[in-house]
Amino acid sequence: MPTGYDVLRDAALNKSTAFTREERERYRLRGLLPAEVADQETQMARVLENLRRKAYDIERYIFLTALQGRNERLFYRTLIENIDELMPLVYTPTVGQACREFAHIFRQPRGFYVTPGDRGQVRFILENWPETDVRVIVITDGERILGLGDLGANGMGIPIGKLALYTALAGIHPHQCLPVQFDIGTDNEELRNDPLYLGVRRPRLRGDAYHDLMEEFVLSVQDAYPRALIQFEDFLTPTAYELLRRYRHRVLCFNDDIQGTAAVVLAGLYGATRMTARPLGEMRVMFLGAGSAATGIGDLLVQGLIAEGLSETEARQRLWFVDVDGLVVRSRTDLLPHNLPYAQDHEPLDFLDAIRAIRPHALIGATGQPGTFTQEIIGTMAALNEQPIIFALSNPTSRAECTAEQAYAWSDGRVVFASGSPFPPIERDGPRWRPGQGNNAYIFPGVGLGAVGCEATSVTDGMFLAAARALADEVSQADLDEGALYPPLATLRRVSLAIAVRVSEAAYKEGVAAGARPESLSDQLAQAMYSPVY
Repeated sequence: MPTGYDVLRDAALNKSTAFTREERERYRLRGLLPAEVADQETQMARVLENLRRKAYDIERYIFLTALQGRNERLFYRTLIENIDELMPLVYTPTVGQACREFAHIFRQPRGFYVTPGDRGQVRFILENWPETDVRVIVITDGERILGLGDLGANGMGIPIGKLALYTALAGIHPHQCLPVQFDIGTDNEELRNDPLYLGVRRPRLRGDAYHDLMEEFVLSVQDAYPRALIQFEDFLTPTAYELLRRYRHRVLCFNDDIQGTAAVVLAGLYGATRMTARPLGEMRVMFLGAGSAATGIGDLLVQGLIAEGLSETEARQRLWFVDVDGLVVRSRTDLLPHNLPYAQDHEPLDFLDAIRAIRPHALIGATGQPGTFTQEIIGTMAALNEQPIIFALSNPTSRAECTAEQAYAWSDGRVVFASGSPFPPIERDGPRWRPGQGNNAYIFPGVGLGAVGCEATSVTDGMFLAAARALADEVSQADLDEGALYPPLATLRRVSLAIAVRVSEAAYKEGVAAGARPESLSDQLAQAMYSPVY
């Protein structure tokens, strides 16, 4: 057992001033700490006092990262008990700025890097990672970070942030989490020319060389950590779909941008049916954006509509996509493979004319382009629908298709609204609304906990459907009365457990759970969740 300064320098062991008199004797800490013994509650009060005096969110991000690096349990307990205040700092929207500036604010190594120079040695260098019981891996190649584009190795901020939420919201133990940056170069010349940039300074690896290195990584993980879930995050759309196609039936993995986003949006639409009294099976849904997030939502929504009694053909006919070149229709010759199932038999139209012609009940934005839901767009939706459903999902906040305030103002307060980033409550002519944040943090922690907990061999569409329904079931009538399609962030740990149970049940039902089924899934999963209290 470490003693003295080795204890204080180990983030997993360190309790700092909370070490009791007896512990100070046992671990040879006398003289190394101030005399006063401060319990964890007092330490949290000190953390929050110091955090709140910071002038900028990026400074708060750096402060919290430093805390995570020196006192893991204090960091996670503070995050769990103040999730409304701290999640926007640990993850979106602040993580966007943190990624842009990652090399400039770098303080302490965290995570694992795979580069082209590691070809043939990935399994060997995985031995350098100090933990052997890894259960959840989040990997990115940094090419499409949120709505910010190619940030190269600076994208490491995404796996770090996602895994912090896995621990805080789903109780995955910190030592079981592995953030990975697939650092295969960047096509962002500004980054390559930045003297402080920490990634590989070359254009991106492409083609067979890229996929050969990824194959080596995935196989190395299967050997080193055979029970680990791999979450693919923030890959460019064609790459995201190709990786999902290659691995979803071979290893335990999923793509959060495609499948996690889909589940959280489907849950929001389930909630919207309760507000508008229009069944899901009767909705027409239009997407602005036709990338991995948008078509991933479409794929799961098709399954949701089939569950409502529609045929696959009927389900696809209810989903319409608009990209930078207009309505996605069969006559176009520029469509990518993931767009083709959603190409409709219709004349080409621009976005506004498509809304007027199709008359959608719901409009979902997944563009990464701010301001694309204009006053004319929302006004047109409001003219066509008593309660227009508007989801402005792009992250970070600066990339949202519209703000919550704009959506409510331009629809005369009739909108059913959700966004990817947080917006403050809206007060307008008396009513007060709490805009729902359709953040993937509602879904991926629970899916991960459920998949790992039942030792799933793959993550199926049925498991994501179960996650979406479980999330929707956690929304109370009081939430809906406030205009919120999602439960309060403060309930996320409980919500993640409920999702994990339903995901595990779906895995057992579909025969992809290798673990023995316990008498109570809820009890088993709850007992396995990490508690940061000391």
